Amino acid sequence: MRIPLRSLSFSVLVAVAASGAAPAAAQPAAPYTLLIKGGHVIDVKNGRDGVMDVAIADGKVAEVAASIDAAKATRVVDAAGLYVVPGLIDMHAHVFHGTEPDAYLSNGLVAVVPDSHSFRNGQTTLVDAGGAGWRNFLQFKTNVIDVSKTRVLSFLNIVGSGMKGGPAEQDPNDMDARLTSMRIRQYPGVIVGIKVAHYNGGDWIPVDRAVEAGTDAEVPVMVDFGGHFPPLSLDALLNTHLRPGDILTHMYGHVRGRYPIVNEQGQVEPYVIAARKRGVIFDVGHGGGSFLWRQAVPATKQGFFPDVISTDLHGGSENAGMKDILNVMSKTMSLGMPLKDVIAANTVKAASVIKRDDLGHLGVGTEADVAVLALRKGDFGFVDSSGGRMKGTQKLECEVTIRAGQVVWDLNGRAAPDWSTMPVVPQSSSALPPRRSTPQK
Repeated sequence: MRIPLRSLSFSVLVAVAASGAAPAAAQPAAPYTLLIKGGHVIDVKNGRDGVMDVAIADGKVAEVAASIDAAKATRVVDAAGLYVVPGLIDMHAHVFHGTEPDAYLSNGLVAVVPDSHSFRNGQTTLVDAGGAGWRNFLQFKTNVIDVSKTRVLSFLNIVGSGMKGGPAEQDPNDMDARLTSMRIRQYPGVIVGIKVAHYNGGDWIPVDRAVEAGTDAEVPVMVDFGGHFPPLSLDALLNTHLRPGDILTHMYGHVRGRYPIVNEQGQVEPYVIAARKRGVIFDVGHGGGSFLWRQAVPATKQGFFPDVISTDLHGGSENAGMKDILNVMSKTMSLGMPLKDVIAANTVKAASVIKRDDLGHLGVGTEADVAVLALRKGDFGFVDSSGGRMKGTQKLECEVTIRAGQVVWDLNGRAAPDWSTMPVVPQSSSALPPRRSTPQK
């Protein structure tokens, strides 16, 4: 017979509670939302190079230790046999389509949607290199920076209208140091430098005005010397016009058919060595036409490796020899650059160059941007901008990317639960919810 609860005496209720019939108290929530366990951590800034666990909570790195109890995390990524590194930074990309139709096409560039490319390659930060100038930066910010999960930063073009193509990039009247500096100061940390490119004039106007603005705003200048400064000397650029901390991109490319780093005798030019000693930064900037084995091989044999490894990402380069940042990093390893140095070039070193010291490392309290990488062994081939192939025996591949504590790329489901442990979801005859007969309140 069922006895109504209200008829039980207080003493009986106390006895029932004491007997354990009452529901157990809820268990406290795990302190970590995500735990990356058993991976080889390479975090150059913090001196970490070994097997460790990385715990994440509230979107930030919460703990890095030799062993962290998996029970403390609601989600665990098994990273055994993999490398765990800070989210990669690509210091030279093109992700702004411009303000007019086909503006980039006139330069042979097609901008890439950041989130469609970055996360699958372990990148959490892309720096657009000169797509926008002071005139159209706000459109770039609204249309790309503010709506991307990828952290998008900018090198502001010294040309006010940006990388517009054609005559617009040749007008010194639109190269305004004061207005460029003002825009940078308006968005510190988002605009991290100034870009000079595509100038056909035989003078230093764009470089000198960019340096003037960079000095005022305290940011570096990146120069694409390319083939666009016909009568000018690369020696003068590197050792007279640029400051320590300024950047030469496309370091393994060519200038009007000549190789800028290595001379005809196969030796690294003395003025290049002098520029590095005085603090000029050398960046790969691979692109569709700016990486040649005939330049890179002799340079690296003499120990002249890049300071920063970037892609010059655009629609043409990602479908050619460049492909993606991991391919370019793997190429550099095939030239003899150690893995630890390659990781540093795309994390702490790149962050230092753009003066974003909050990026490029896994310090406790920093935003949890993490890449989990596999180093594949085998028979690989890497193609340069001329179509020449070099063999390699190792290649990086991204397994998991975490942006601000959230898993945004998971190649093999390492962060996902086994399907058999998941609750059954009732199937519907339609992917759409059933129609309501009365309006929803």
